[in-house]
Amino acid sequence: MSITDIDTGTDTDTGTDSGTRTGTGTVSWNPEALDEILSNDEGRPVLFTNARILTMDPLIGTMTGADLLFVGSLVVGVGPAIVTAAQDDNAIVVDCTGMTLAPAVVDTVALAGGRGHRSEYVATLTPGNTPDFLVVPDELAADVPSAVATLMTRREQVRALVAAGRPVLWAGTGVPGRATAPEAGIPAAPDLTGSPRIGVWIDRHDFLHQELTADGRYDETRGGRPHAYQGRYWIDGDRIDYLDDLGFWAYGEFQGDELHHAGYVMKLG
Repeated sequence: MSITDIDTGTDTDTGTDSGTRTGTGTVSWNPEALDEILSNDEGRPVLFTNARILTMDPLIGTMTGADLLFVGSLVVGVGPAIVTAAQDDNAIVVDCTGMTLAPAVVDTVALAGGRGHRSEYVATLTPGNTPDFLVVPDELAADVPSAVATLMTRREQVRALVAAGRPVLWAGTGVPGRATAPEAGIPAAPDLTGSPRIGVWIDRHDFLHQELTADGRYDETRGGRPHAYQGRYWIDGDRIDYLDDLGFWAYGEFQGDELHHAGYVMKLG
């Protein structure tokens, strides 16, 4: 007998059929759905159905017996009865009976009235936004702070943590192949010899000259003043992070043949 055969599948705390308890105290929850999501490379829709959904959207509010539909990294539907089209759309269906879906990222600025339009809200479970959410038993998710607290203090009770449509946690444990947090400490700079981004970047007014060298160092000339700022940098995709020798951090972004940094738009000289 495997550990997932232990118990009856009924959550004794709630009386709901929320998963099978294992010998480690965790819960085996929708394992077939997890396998389908992880192997989904065909763009199939994913539907979390029959849940209480704390959308945190000021118009939609909280919904019960509702569904959340997403494709890739985009929420495309939220509300009741979406499941009726699941078979037509070849959707992967995840039964969330007895569960609450809550945003995994909270827009505290919006909650405090710091955004004037609904379209400016981020981190809500709203069509058009990114599917970043938690799945937690109803009794552990009275509101979004309670759901987040469950993740921090009772991780084994979290049925799912989904980031941009990809599972990070499932049934209280880490999903194989998930992204891992960077190690603490300042990373070593890779050898960037041959990178097309190495060289002197010059802003359109010829005020800022920023030299990126292959050993992961930068050296800025500002208004003809040499070595105004110097330090280390790291490139991750189109993002560039700077750690100045004075101790502060800064950020830039490559957009095509331009480097955008602190209000400056630069091109290779």
